[in-house]
Amino acid sequence: MSDPMFDYDSNLEACARHDERAFQALYRQESAQMLSLAISLLGQRDAAEDCLHDAFVQIWRNAGRFQRSLGSGRAWIYSILRYRALNQLRQRGRTVALADDIAEHLIDDSPSAAQQHEQQSDRRQLRGCLQKLERPRRHPVLLAFYRGLTHEQIAERLTTPLGTIKGRIRSGLRALQECLQR
Repeated sequence: MSDPMFDYDSNLEACARHDERAFQALYRQESAQMLSLAISLLGQRDAAEDCLHDAFVQIWRNAGRFQRSLGSGRAWIYSILRYRALNQLRQRGRTVALADDIAEHLIDDSPSAAQQHEQQSDRRQLRGCLQKLERPRRHPVLLAFYRGLTHEQIAERLTTPLGTIKGRIRSGLRALQECLQR
């Protein structure tokens, strides 16, 4: 069970100083949840385990790049995992098998019963914040983060200028960050 008082930021900063205990604590805290997410993204346990391993190698190597001022440590490690999983999917020549409409409905799905209380609360909060975003900002954010599409692909798919898509994603993420900090 994860510790709701775990200090991700301090542990990442300690990892940057090559503190193996901090790295082990981070691994114990999040590896089970990260593996679960990787399995859901990749659909295969062995691929998910490889992804998790690669993500933690990157976390260890790049912990010095983490900056508290840019976001939470937990979000930072999950972004590394997500990036690794999307890379694996691209290398396999696959894209995430979600229709645009399904991506829009992800904000309505209830969390899995297996998820811990903290994750359920975080997901509910994120879902609530996503629901508050108007569709022109929400849809590009969902396509980028749930489908792994590039800004260019989103602009093409939505037949919207690239600069507009970038602006909508940027303002949507800013609005989500403000909402999540409340």
